[in-house]
Amino acid sequence: MAAKVLWKGVYPAATTQFDKDLAVDVPATQKVLDALVTDGVDGLVVLGTCGENNSLEPEEKRTVLAAAAETVAKRVPIVAGVSELTTDRAVKYVRDAEKLGADALMVLPAMVYVPTEDELLAHFKKIAAATSLPIMIYNNPIGYRVEISLKLLERLAEIPNVVAVKESAPDTRRFTDVINAFGKRFTVLAGLDDVALEGLMMGASGWVSGLTSAFPKESVAIIRLLDEGKLEEAREIYRWFMPLLHLDSCHDLVQGIKLAEELMGRGSERVRLPRLPLAGSRREQVIAMVKHAAATAPCSKLSSAA
Repeated sequence: MAAKVLWKGVYPAATTQFDKDLAVDVPATQKVLDALVTDGVDGLVVLGTCGENNSLEPEEKRTVLAAAAETVAKRVPIVAGVSELTTDRAVKYVRDAEKLGADALMVLPAMVYVPTEDELLAHFKKIAAATSLPIMIYNNPIGYRVEISLKLLERLAEIPNVVAVKESAPDTRRFTDVINAFGKRFTVLAGLDDVALEGLMMGASGWVSGLTSAFPKESVAIIRLLDEGKLEEAREIYRWFMPLLHLDSCHDLVQGIKLAEELMGRGSERVRLPRLPLAGSRREQVIAMVKHAAATAPCSKLSSAA
């Protein structure tokens, strides 16, 4: 296990970098991850939505995870996203992920198919049985059309290595409901950027963040200030950040986050089909937002975006 405490602090949902031919660019991906660790993040989520998990071939996922483990070298925990079309594919992946150096797993419902609660439980149980790694269940009812209900969490509580919930429902009452229902049984992390501070104030121990990939120092500062009891200072940075944080709630969040990364000199905006880079007025809007944020950034050293 990495020296930093698992599930606490800010965990950027790191991007996977591609070259001009859209092949996985391992050195560029490692550079992105190393820069985030250097800037003080508390952990990394790799191969999540922003990591374009479902756009990668099985061997590419394993290559990215091995490269991440090599670069991070246990400085912070690595949480590997598990997002597969079938349960059996997910089981094979988590077995490999454990061998390749993941410290924990972020497990999603099976992609495309919308399961019943019993099917969803069976999916999670089989994955959990295939690994000794701690598991964070990802609740994103808008993005994945599946809700991890409190009733289902009660059943998942019987699985020892299911220990955390990434909460990406936009309704902030959910944080209190989960904590009221389960106390300390599950660690809760905020998973939607534009309700992150609210979630942290309601008891989330960490933040899985998309826009941290572009502005890591501000995200780290928010967590630090909250830990120090400096709510007003944290709120000031959060208000500055909010126009960009809204990008995490949009269907084109991956393109927006990667464009912000590129503008801040931290990565490339290249994405794989079916995604396309932002274009037209939407692209102009995001560029303007990032440039304004860079020009007024509370913490970051400005790049060419300023």
